[in-house]
Amino acid sequence: MAEIKQLNSKIVYQNKWMSVREDKLLRRSGAEGIYGVVDKPDCAAILAIDHNVIHLVQQYRYTVQQRCWEIPQGAWESNPDADHLELAKGELREETGLQATAMKYVGAQFIAYGFLNQTCHVYLATGLTNVGKKLDTEEEDLISQSFPLGAFEQMIIEGDIKDCVTVAAYGLAKLKGLI
Repeated sequence: MAEIKQLNSKIVYQNKWMSVREDKLLRRSGAEGIYGVVDKPDCAAILAIDHNVIHLVQQYRYTVQQRCWEIPQGAWESNPDADHLELAKGELREETGLQATAMKYVGAQFIAYGFLNQTCHVYLATGLTNVGKKLDTEEEDLISQSFPLGAFEQMIIEGDIKDCVTVAAYGLAKLKGLI
């Protein structure tokens, strides 16, 4: 028997970006329970770094009621099965206006697997050229800015950057010797 067996599942909320479902489950012990799962398409996160400078975006994050710096990232809800390399290239262009001559795959990470089934595909983008932004309507307040890597690392240390995708993606790339 599997660790946990799904007995049934029902969608309790859905919009164009995500759905939330409640699964009734059976544990190996025989105990029944429920589990809430957020279903979202896979996303891409892009470390856009050239000449010891990283390109970040900032937007208002309603859930925490503040503007936050982070690396470009996102999903295509209209094309949830998109190739994650194409997604990464598209998100980079959309949010920063940058196009890369090289996109190196850093790895895949789970963002919050305690309740979310989304996988984040991390890329390192180099050889950057500005070709113009193409923001989505939901990103009307998004701004982009570049920072020296030392200043970026200090922003993480001081808690100015709290986005776990940004911190984890950078850490993974740095540990792999890509940065």
